[in-house]
Amino acid sequence: MSDSANNALVIALSKGRIFKETLPLLAHAGIEPVDDPESSRKLILDTNRDDVKLLILRATDVPTFVQYGAADLGVAGKDVLMEHGGEGLYEPVDLNIARCRLMTAGRVGDSGTDGRRLRVATKFVNCTRRFYAERGEQVEIIKLYGSMELAPLVALADRIVDVVDTGNTLRANGLEPLEHIADISSRLIVNKAAMKMKHARVKAVIDDITEAVVQGGR
Repeated sequence: MSDSANNALVIALSKGRIFKETLPLLAHAGIEPVDDPESSRKLILDTNRDDVKLLILRATDVPTFVQYGAADLGVAGKDVLMEHGGEGLYEPVDLNIARCRLMTAGRVGDSGTDGRRLRVATKFVNCTRRFYAERGEQVEIIKLYGSMELAPLVALADRIVDVVDTGNTLRANGLEPLEHIADISSRLIVNKAAMKMKHARVKAVIDDITEAVVQGGR
């Protein structure tokens, strides 16, 4: 980032659904990107305000960039925050966007494992471990980064833990949602040091976005 950008307020976002649903909230705060992240190769986007920059990241990296101060604020799904742990972050606003559920799922009619330890495939390793530990169950966790639905079909795992929106992908692959772990939506997150050092500017963004969420009936 250039010297002129070092004093900017930096907001971390990820491409896709969260970015698109965050845009109207940012607009309410007077922040609009100059470039379209879907067509631009830039990872640091200018906005209509010289003092605000947007970072475009992988969704799972947003909390890390905010935690370590590379970004002052960010928008991340509660699933990502639960997996990350939330160290060094404030979570002042539930934006009520990108809503879904974190659930276990398995093959339709699959009754269990005949006494052996359950194998669970997921990218949400920490969430999965906590969920089964709270139930007093020891499970073998297999970390995958995608194509989660495949795991039970090829006997790699008995269950998966993943986010579920409509459930159509599960049904299309002969799976069904089983146990509800958490309701998921995207949250505004803030670096704790930025909240002190850039308090007035950060608080203004929080207030404007909160107002937009309330006015939108979210």
